[in-house]
Amino acid sequence: MKRLIILLIFNFLAVNFIGQELNCQVKINYTQIQGTTNKQIFDQLEKAIFEFMNNKKWTKEIYTTNERIDCSVFINIKEAISTEDFSASIQVQSRRPIFKSSYYTQLFNFEDDDFVFKFQQFSQLEFNETTFQNNLTSVLAFYAYVILAEDADSFSLLGGTEHWQKAQLIVNNAQTAAEKGWRNSESTRNRYWIVENQLQPVFKGIRECHYQYCRNGLDIMYEKVDEGRANILKALDLLKPVYQARPASFNMQLFFNAKKDELVNIFKGGLPEEKNTAVETLMLIDPANTTRYLKIQESK
Repeated sequence: MKRLIILLIFNFLAVNFIGQELNCQVKINYTQIQGTTNKQIFDQLEKAIFEFMNNKKWTKEIYTTNERIDCSVFINIKEAISTEDFSASIQVQSRRPIFKSSYYTQLFNFEDDDFVFKFQQFSQLEFNETTFQNNLTSVLAFYAYVILAEDADSFSLLGGTEHWQKAQLIVNNAQTAAEKGWRNSESTRNRYWIVENQLQPVFKGIRECHYQYCRNGLDIMYEKVDEGRANILKALDLLKPVYQARPASFNMQLFFNAKKDELVNIFKGGLPEEKNTAVETLMLIDPANTTRYLKIQESK
């Protein structure tokens, strides 16, 4: 009987204290808001979002404390439309640790300007994945699943598919919402296209590159620096067919938003021939950052 009680306590602790997936930092900036708006509502909003992102179980998997995904949500309040309605931007970032090192690689970095939401003081944030309830929790849940998908894709080949599909379900549920950011006709750079593209075969190379870059590249560089760097260069070749089919696509831009500075630092340590190949490849598939990539050849 005592053993049973101990096991039940252990299971309770495992589910409630090390089960959650995200280690999310939340910051609300409301310095642009002037006048009589009650500023305490933003402090309450920050706390509510923190609890929503960190305390909700997003998957059936159990994460230990060390396995939780480091991520951040920064919300810049631009306008108080009313006492409960706000216009803002939301920047979402995530990162993952590299094997046997203190280094973290950025996986996702995007600022979403289409963020209008309602928040009532002292209210709790609720979310139902089968229906659209409100824009605030739908946007937050969407990016939670994107964070999970990017992380899973970095550890196993196409491992984030289930999470991408959950994000797509949120998009589908929001098609009749009044708020922007959910529909394909509104923009080529919004939530709809983030997930729609990632699940299309033509963009498969991005996810394959993401995995090879992290697992066969960065994760072995603690003991095989040259081999890891060479594998990253091979991984970038997987992006060439994507660029040829969809040049300057939104999802390619998202990939390089997270990786462009890291790539420069990685290949600065390469041999001259490797540097030249890296610059040639990067200028081909990400011409917008050509000036940045030329710094690779400038290093000694």
